Amino acid sequence: MAILNETRGTANFLVSEANGMYRSRDAVTVAAGAAPGLTAGTILGKLTSGGNYVAYAPGGSDGSQTIAGILWEAAVGTVRKTVVTRDAEVNGAHLIYQSGADATAKATANAALKALGIIVR
Repeated sequence: MAILNETRGTANFLVSEANGMYRSRDAVTVAAGAAPGLTAGTILGKLTSGGNYVAYAPGGSDGSQTIAGILWEAAVGTVRKTVVTRDAEVNGAHLIYQSGADATAKATANAALKALGIIVR
């Protein structure tokens, strides 16, 4: 029998968001690179040059080191996608933190999300 692996679905990390149509989200350009790209729930930074959103990289110096939102849906390549940027509650167990993130790194990321109005539960 074949083993099936299910990836995280669109917005499965979301607990609640602000009232009003799409008030917590923005359509932005995400530079996700080659396949498999980025998964829904990936924490993103925003590049200072060009303004594209990329995976959060705390050691970066190009803007990716500053948290700017959470990817709503999976992305491959450089495409327009939806990002939660403010006024929401999310499930921390369903977020995709940077590779190798320990409890301290996750707490730092959660504090940066809180500053945007995104509360991690």
